[in-house]
Amino acid sequence: MSMFKNKEFDLAAAVADIPSGASIFVGGFGGSGIPARLLQALCETTSASDLTLINNNAGAGDPSFNRLVDTGRVKRLVCSYPRMPGSGNIRKLVEEAQVILEVMPQGTLVERMRAAGAGLGPFFTPTGYGTAFAEGKECRVVNGKGYVLEHPLAADFAFVRASVADQVGNLVYRYAQRNFGPVMCMAATVTLVEVEQLVAPGELDPCQVVTPGILVDRIVRI
Repeated sequence: MSMFKNKEFDLAAAVADIPSGASIFVGGFGGSGIPARLLQALCETTSASDLTLINNNAGAGDPSFNRLVDTGRVKRLVCSYPRMPGSGNIRKLVEEAQVILEVMPQGTLVERMRAAGAGLGPFFTPTGYGTAFAEGKECRVVNGKGYVLEHPLAADFAFVRASVADQVGNLVYRYAQRNFGPVMCMAATVTLVEVEQLVAPGELDPCQVVTPGILVDRIVRI
């Protein structure tokens, strides 16, 4: 019996058990690295609703992301910048109080994920101190510098796109496709990855692997 577990799924099977109320990291920086096929499958093959989507640019106008939001499946969005071209629908839904929007600085967003993935507790950051962003949060001054307390940000699932994976889940990214993928894989309970190429274990150069297979649960070849 092989010591390796084959993690390859088809799209429908990969997303089949995602329940209503789930929180989902969605990779992507602008238009780079958005796992559009996973988002499309979630919308077309499941009835999951009341979802929380966590993505840097609120989908950056991606049609599959927008479709999930437009069909009322998303209750909450967490992002650093929600006003990308093609995201006017999100602004309208937020203004109509149909979607809850939480915005935070990009560095704070990624550090909250990293803290969750590393098993750390809350941390202090100077970003946002003395602004409306810090209202309602614990603040401290240390050695004359102000800080805001932020909490780790985990999610039930992560949807990530990579260039190449082997069958046990080791991932290689292409250029900006890498973006938030590594920290999202760390901070999610279950990680789903869509990839362009799937190879056998041992075919990847270990020096090129960014995300190790231990952090990946399901792979879909697209």
